Amino acid sequence: MPDTSRTRNRLKFSGTTVFLYLVMLFVFIISVFPVLWVVLSSFKDNSAILSSPFSLPERFDFNPFIQVFTQYNFGLYTINSLVIASVATIISLLIYSMGAYSIAKFRFPGKNLLYLLFTLTLLVPPHTKAQPIFSLITNLGLSDTRFALVFVYISFGMAITMFVMRISFMSIPDSLNEAAFIEGAGFWRVYWSIDLPLARTGLATSGIMMFLGNWNEYFYAMLLTSSPRVRTLPLALAFFTEAFSYDYTQMFAALTIVILPGIIMYIITQEQVQASVASTGVKG
Repeated sequence: MPDTSRTRNRLKFSGTTVFLYLVMLFVFIISVFPVLWVVLSSFKDNSAILSSPFSLPERFDFNPFIQVFTQYNFGLYTINSLVIASVATIISLLIYSMGAYSIAKFRFPGKNLLYLLFTLTLLVPPHTKAQPIFSLITNLGLSDTRFALVFVYISFGMAITMFVMRISFMSIPDSLNEAAFIEGAGFWRVYWSIDLPLARTGLATSGIMMFLGNWNEYFYAMLLTSSPRVRTLPLALAFFTEAFSYDYTQMFAALTIVILPGIIMYIITQEQVQASVASTGVKG
């Protein structure tokens, strides 16, 4: 009897493991295959894409990428997206990490209510704020400028940064801060030299989420800008797709330019992101 029970448990465990692996394989395929197909299609000409869309390219020709950058000014659009997304992300991390640090490490009246109000903005759809944001940017004279998008994107990063960074700071023992204060360190010294480096996983998670959101944002880029000189990649891609939908090779090359930076950035910071997510699940 014991052997039979052990065999059944082993079979049950094996069946569960196989099912989980099949689910993970399915998720991997539907997540990675479209991206891989777009990237590989950017190296094939139109006839190859239409005749055998799922075949591998015969050779890796980078001319479509060169043409996209040289003929359609995608270099400027890439710089615009990179500058706007990076500046907004860095400023957001500096400001909101200090707010999260204050809420996590200090006691003051209304702290929990203030944190609740910050995080409740996650439930507000960004498009519902279009009218007041448009009016504010217009009255400030910032329409059709990079500063307009930077200001708007900074506001978008508040809730997620406060949520993730608060948990990261709460995981740091208070004894470290107390020891630093006893040694004569001030608020800025403790925050900048001790707590912020220890919260680097939360910092990386918040940064990658904000950067990707800013990099891929389309609605407010369309609403607040009009001239090509401040156009970002998602907006440029929409115009490019409408004007050159017949040229699949260059269209896929433009799509690859838009999606690859985010993927590369996540690959570089994936360890910190995964560690922060695991910590969030345990601490929260």
